[in-house]
This record gives sequence, C-alpha cells and structure tokens, in this order.
Amino acid sequence: MLDQIHWLAAVTVLGVLEQAYFFLQVIYARRLFGISPPKISGPPEFERIFRAQVNSSEYFPIFLALLWQAGLFFHQGLAAALGLLYLCARYCYFMGYKASSSERLTPMYFSAGVLWILTAVSTLGILHFFLSHYAGLNILQLLTA
Repeated sequence: MLDQIHWLAAVTVLGVLEQAYFFLQVIYARRLFGISPPKISGPPEFERIFRAQVNSSEYFPIFLALLWQAGLFFHQGLAAALGLLYLCARYCYFMGYKASSSERLTPMYFSAGVLWILTAVSTLGILHFFLSHYAGLNILQLLTA
C-alpha cells in the first residue's frame, strides 16, 4: 500500500515544511519590527508577511484534502506533480507578497488554478469510483472510447 501513497506523503511533508518556513518568517518579522503577539498590525512590511502566512495557512487544509483525494482516487503521480506546482506557486506568492502586495497576484492566480485542477481530478476520480463500484459503469473507459 505504501507504494501507492509515497509521493503524496512526500509532497505533504514538503507542504508542512513550507508552512513552518512561513511561520518562522512571521516570527522573524515580529522580532525585526518589535511587534509582540497578539498584535497583528505594524509597518506594511510586517503586515504583508503576516498576511502572506495567514493566507497560505487558510488554503493549506483545502490543498491537503484535494491532494490526497486526487492521488487516491485518480492518479498519485499526477496529484503529486500538481501538489509540487501548488507548493512552488505558494512560495512565489509568499515571496511576492513579502516584497509588494501587487507581486502576489500572478502566483495567487496560478495556485488557485492548480487547486481547481486538483478539484476536477478529485471529482472525476471519486465519480468514477462510485459509478464503477455501485453502478458497474466505467466512465474513464467511456471517455476514451
């Protein structure tokens, strides 16, 4: 079974490490700008780093759910590749937002697009499972015929 999920697990660990990096960036920015918790406002440089981290954290559970659904119900390799694209886009989003709020836009749209693709692949895989398991229909075979 592990050979069916090892890429998903690896991308998950990379995602957790990326989130940890974002958290550490906020801690560093708090020290740099002298902003103690629970304050969340300060110079624009701090606020951009803080918002980039919070925004990334808000989407992380959605990403994980879609990554695993797409990998388990459709194709592990495709899901892992899309997961790596998503993590790269989120890193670019974070670094862009850290520099300027306008530089976050392109990576934000790209990462949202990857999530939509993961959603479509997950939906297709789950639909295929239910139809083949309960109705005896193989929609993937029908689509390629």
